[in-house]
Amino acid sequence: MKEVELQDVAEIIAGQSPKSEFYNETGDGVPFFQGKTDFGDDYPTVTTWCTKPKKMAKEGDILFSVRAPVGPTNIAKVDCCIGRGLSAIRPKEAIDRSYLRFYFKKVEEKISDQGRGSTFKAITQKDLKALKIPLPSLSDQKAIVAKLDRAQRLIDIDREMLAKYDDLIQSVFLEMFGDPVTNSKGWEVKNLGDLTTKVGSGSTPRGGSKVYQRHGIIFIRSQNVLMNKLDLVDVAYISDEIHEGMQNTWVQENDVLLNITGASIGRVCVYNKSEAANVNQHVCILRPIQEKIKPYYLSHLISSKNYQDKILGQQTGGTRQAFNMTQIKNFDIPLPPLELQTKFNHMLTKLKGEVQNLKLNTKKSEELFSSLLQKFFN
Repeated sequence: MKEVELQDVAEIIAGQSPKSEFYNETGDGVPFFQGKTDFGDDYPTVTTWCTKPKKMAKEGDILFSVRAPVGPTNIAKVDCCIGRGLSAIRPKEAIDRSYLRFYFKKVEEKISDQGRGSTFKAITQKDLKALKIPLPSLSDQKAIVAKLDRAQRLIDIDREMLAKYDDLIQSVFLEMFGDPVTNSKGWEVKNLGDLTTKVGSGSTPRGGSKVYQRHGIIFIRSQNVLMNKLDLVDVAYISDEIHEGMQNTWVQENDVLLNITGASIGRVCVYNKSEAANVNQHVCILRPIQEKIKPYYLSHLISSKNYQDKILGQQTGGTRQAFNMTQIKNFDIPLPPLELQTKFNHMLTKLKGEVQNLKLNTKKSEELFSSLLQKFFN
C-alpha cells in the first residue's frame, strides 16, 4: 500500500488565537475552540464565542490538537474559529474523512511522541504536514470505514445503555422512597448523627504525598469517591506503620464516604471492600447503624439530585466549598422501613450485576475495535 504525506491529501489550517477582548460567553459571533479542553467524544462543546476570528475551520473539518496534548481529534459541527492549540484538516477528494480520522485514532500515541517542547508538548506544522498516511483506493477506504463504523457503533450502544442504568437506579430509588427533600412518602425523619456511630473526616499523614507508596494500606482521597462509585484506579497507599498511627480514620466495610471540600463536594459512595483503608481530610466517614439505616440507601439518598441541591445550598467556607461535621450530623434523613431499604439493596445488586455484564461486553467491543484498527493501519 502506498503512503503519502498528509499535506498531499488534505489542506491544513493552523489555528491562531484572537485577542482576548474579542472573546465572549454570550453567544456573540462564531464558536471559538482553543484546544483539547473543548473536545467531546466526537464534537467539541461550545463555551466561548469570538467576534473577530483570525483562523476559521469549516463544518466537517477534522480538528487536530497540536499541543498539550498532541494527537486527539474532533469534528467541527459548524464553521468555527480555532485557536493556536488546534489545526483544521480538510480532506481532499483522494481521502475519505472518516478513514483519515480513524487513522488518527490509531496513531494518536505515536503522534504524541513526536511532540516537542519542555513546558508542554506541541507538534509543528511542518511535522503535521509530513505525517505519513497509508492510502488504499477510495473504495477500499470506504470499506474499511464501514467495518470500523459498525465496531464503533457497538461501543456506543453499550455506553448508552450504561448511562441509562444510572437513570434507572435513580428512578427505582424515587419510586420506592419518594423525593427525600419533600419526604413525599411521609417517612419518619431523623438527624444523620442519630443514625450513625461515626461522622468524622480523615487526615493527611505527616509528609503528605511523599509518604505514599505503590502498595500497602489503601488511602482514599476525594478523587477516589465518585457518585455512588468507589474508584481505586488511581488510589494511593500508605504503610502499616502510618495506618496504625491514624486509627481514628480507619475505614470499615459498608462505611459511607462523603467528599466534604472543593469541587467534588457532595460526591458519595459506599466502601464495599474488606481490605483495610484510611481517608484524607477531604473525605468524611459516615458509619451507619445498620439496624436503623442501610448504607446503600443512605448513599443514594445523599446523591439524589434534589438532596444534592439542598445540602450544597448549606455549604460553608470562604474561598472553598466545605461541609462541617455539625452540618453533616444535622442532615435530615427520611427513614423508611428496613425491609424496604433491604429490598432496594437487593434490586441494586441485581442491576449492578447487569451493569457488570454490560461493562464486559463494552470491553469486548473496544477490543474488537482496537484489533480492527491494528489490522487496517498496522
